[in-house]
Amino acid sequence: QVQLVESGGGWVQAGGSLRLSCAASGTIFKFNVMAWYRQAPGKQREWVASLTSGDSTTYADSVKGRFTISRDNAAKNTMYLQMNSLKPEDTAVYYCYGAYITTYWGKGTLVTVSS
Repeated sequence: QVQLVESGGGWVQAGGSLRLSCAASGTIFKFNVMAWYRQAPGKQREWVASLTSGDSTTYADSVKGRFTISRDNAAKNTMYLQMNSLKPEDTAVYYCYGAYITTYWGKGTLVTVSS
């Protein structure tokens, strides 16, 4: 059974940094796409950043220049999201997403940014 598990969330003051991790288990394949999504209180889930199997990256305009998505070279299905210059509006539950034939989601990790 494929599972995605996020970690690294927490509380941080505005301007600070956090690094989220997503580890996949139960897989023998490499995801075609891995991504981060987030859902703020009272809002719909939104896409944050994506990473393809060829290591191409894309970002939402709201995080471009502040967030960096990357993959662990040794563990092909381990992904990171380095978040710098955090803002209160980045407060959300962050979800890991993976796609290979079908889609997989983690349960999320909470990031709280205080002003």
